[in-house]
Amino acid sequence: MSATRAGMFVGLILGVAAAAGGLQGFFVALVLGVLGFVVGRVLDGELDVNQFVGRGRDK
Repeated sequence: MSATRAGMFVGLILGVAAAAGGLQGFFVALVLGVLGFVVGRVLDGELDVNQFVGRGRDK
């Protein structure tokens, strides 16, 4: 399992555990799942964070 998938599943599990139930819990789990997915992509090297914070590799 790649770090992307692991991060997504960990985020989803933490979201469900943190906010058990209801529409609000669903949105919290969704946000944490997306956050876990993004962190996993960064750890896999498939997403370069520098392009979002303004520090390109061209310098």
